[in-house]
Amino acid sequence: MPSTELLHTMVRILDEERSLAFYRALGFEERGRKRVGGDTATVIFLGLPGDGDRLELTLNDGRTEPYDVGTGYGHIALAVPALDQELARLAGYDIHPEKPPYASRPGGSRICFIQDPDGYRIEMIEAGGRAG
Repeated sequence: MPSTELLHTMVRILDEERSLAFYRALGFEERGRKRVGGDTATVIFLGLPGDGDRLELTLNDGRTEPYDVGTGYGHIALAVPALDQELARLAGYDIHPEKPPYASRPGGSRICFIQDPDGYRIEMIEAGGRAG
């Protein structure tokens, strides 16, 4: 029996170009797109270099009201080699952390959180550890 594998995470977006610009700034590449839901939505698949298509952005036709992210959603986590360097680079795209980086626990990895244009949180974890 094959082992289970996480294929992707899906988030709903309102503005295709704004969301693609944000995720491209994080290093994601567009891998493909298709129409779904009886041709009522566009699905855009993204991935990081050297990895699979791990993020699915879904744009529902005609939707203009923000989605309620809700209390059940947590975050997407990305490992970055040098957190301070990455945050300085992202600042050039007007992407800033919610608060300055901090250690997740004594001796733990440094982390911080940013938000995408639709309010989804992304945890940035300095490489060398997994904060969770």
